[in-house]
Amino acid sequence: MGKRLLILTAGMGAGHDAVAAELARRMARQDVETNVLDVLDLIPIGLGHGLRRMYGGMVRSAPWLYEGIYRAFFVSRRPPPASPLTALIASRLDARIRELPPDAVVSTFHVAAQAAGRLRDAGRLTVPSIVLVTDFAVHRMWLHAGNDRFLCPDERSARTVMERTGRPATRHAPVVGPAFRRRRGAGGALRDAAGARPGDRIVLVSAGAWGVGRVVETARRVAASGRYLPVVLCGRNERLRERVHGPALGWRDDMPALMAGAYALIDNAAGLTCREAFACGLPVISYRPIPGHGRDGAEAMARAGLSRYARTPGELVEALDGLRDDAARRAGVRRTAALFDAVPAERVIRAALG
Repeated sequence: MGKRLLILTAGMGAGHDAVAAELARRMARQDVETNVLDVLDLIPIGLGHGLRRMYGGMVRSAPWLYEGIYRAFFVSRRPPPASPLTALIASRLDARIRELPPDAVVSTFHVAAQAAGRLRDAGRLTVPSIVLVTDFAVHRMWLHAGNDRFLCPDERSARTVMERTGRPATRHAPVVGPAFRRRRGAGGALRDAAGARPGDRIVLVSAGAWGVGRVVETARRVAASGRYLPVVLCGRNERLRERVHGPALGWRDDMPALMAGAYALIDNAAGLTCREAFACGLPVISYRPIPGHGRDGAEAMARAGLSRYARTPGELVEALDGLRDDAARRAGVRRTAALFDAVPAERVIRAALG
């Protein structure tokens, strides 16, 4: 009988779901039966959908409130508290697991990691539980010591996880779609979508799947330099797209082709879009990141030499100008390309499946 893998995610933005979907695709190629479950769907009477809307509303309209919650509950060296929400999700996850027992569980979202770790710690989950950390800055909500193993974005975060959980933690290659590793062409798709001229240096300004952050002002600053053409990626936020004075794109399924034509990516979330840019060899500049994990992730990427973190409009333009130095640009691309030399996540998971 073939092996069965349960992948836990949460629809908070698009990044966790995309990682889960790509991981499922890779495992299916190894003849592993995969099931992907959004843990927010385990919360009854639509409360999971309400949590999703509340989080999106805070990040969009009251970032100061999310910052306060993040600092109070996510950033601490103490173990995370046992919450009623985690207990509820764990209870309903236990029932799901008993209906269709997996041979291993992988969590790609921190609440999922808490629930799976809780079940594993209590002996209710009897198969390996692996946490695939999708944040560059690992906060304590990822760190339930009931889990067997952690896959981290770099060596620094892996050391932190081992120190705080006592569990094995190693870095893994970013889980991005294969199309991002095959950057080809002259970028005509982006040039056509933006209505750009042949000599324009096009800078992608990412607002994530939900279209959040002060990206309208960011695009205005970039355009004011007179040296770059900003194209705002608005995700599914059509209102944001209407507010942008210049090229703006909605949700796209051809991001590898768009990135192939870009000069740089300006990002505000330090999430999957950055990893996709790294795979394409596209330099990343963090600017005005969203609060909480976005800001901490931007700082972590900059410390690792993977990106620049511009804190002022002047630093933003200076960072863009610096990428015109071919030697510096190539050195940055080599650093980010090295991320993909790490062990693939699916190899570790396959070994856990036995």
